[in-house]
Amino acid sequence: MPDEPQKDAASKLIHPQKPSFFSRLRNDLLTGIVVAAPLGITFWLVYVLVTGPLADLDGLVKRVIPGRFIPSNVLEYLPGAGIVVAIILLVLLGALAKNFIGRTVIKTGERLVDSMPVVRNLYGFFKNVFEMALQQSERSFKEVALVEYPREGLWVMAFVVTSTKGEISHKLADVSDNLVSVFVPTTPNPTSGFLLFVPSSDLRILDMTVEEGAKLIFSAGLVSPAYEPTGYVEKLEQIAAGAIENPDSRETKNGSSFFSKNNRKTEKVD
Repeated sequence: MPDEPQKDAASKLIHPQKPSFFSRLRNDLLTGIVVAAPLGITFWLVYVLVTGPLADLDGLVKRVIPGRFIPSNVLEYLPGAGIVVAIILLVLLGALAKNFIGRTVIKTGERLVDSMPVVRNLYGFFKNVFEMALQQSERSFKEVALVEYPREGLWVMAFVVTSTKGEISHKLADVSDNLVSVFVPTTPNPTSGFLLFVPSSDLRILDMTVEEGAKLIFSAGLVSPAYEPTGYVEKLEQIAAGAIENPDSRETKNGSSFFSKNNRKTEKVD
């Protein structure tokens, strides 16, 4: 008797009731918001970016460029010409910074900035921000995995960052020779989370991409990527290929079994 309420609750969870008209209307509204909101926000941000900072940069570059290099009337009738010139200048600056002369000039400029009390703090802050934002691919998330956290029996999604190095790897050498740094994000805001150092053997690597894992976390599990077990499609293709190559084999088996059954029936009648 006490188990009946639990069975009823389980049956309602597995077989939910048919939604009402207002429930379907609400779901359609939410679906429309999910479809329209990303598009609207994206176009709005692009519009603000084009009409705001990029327009200001375009006008600034056009005013700075001397007229003897590019006639002012040409720049005036070419929208976005200032942005193109700015991109070219940044590419040239990046190429210059890679050689010996460029590195020497940059180091001299940084020493000059370090001598200024307030400016050096601002410069150091923005330099670290841009270095982190434009980090190399080897420092970005590699894979999506499952790890037991915060206790045994509970699993969370984590992003594999890189192999653990330095002092942490040395101090935890008795735990494992192959430690991995993983980032466990929070839901629904994946920008915050926890940094864990776990043995690679404790991870269960998933087939989904980092983008799909971020969508799953951001949606609190509502948007789950499609998944087919490894080898499932190949097995179906092999079965279909075998049926096409031997179309009479199944009919022969079915026919023999059919006639054998009829023979057994006739024997019983006789």
